[in-house]
Amino acid sequence: MKLQIIQDSKGKATGVYIPINEWKELKRQYKVLGDLEAEVPIEKDQLLQELKEAIRELKLIEQGKLKARPIQALLDEL
Repeated sequence: MKLQIIQDSKGKATGVYIPINEWKELKRQYKVLGDLEAEVPIEKDQLLQELKEAIRELKLIEQGKLKARPIQALLDEL
């Protein structure tokens, strides 16, 4: 199995990447793993609302009415 450790900017392990074929094999062997998956599709309306909010915030930043966040804060949020 070829696992990859995901690390943050400080080198701290934050997660593990498992190739999808190996994940499928693990789920086949251990049925309970399938219960751990939480695929929550983003609804179209929700996505459009979030994009509108992002555009609104960008306009406020351009106008100097809102302070931009450092890129690291955005990446940490993801």
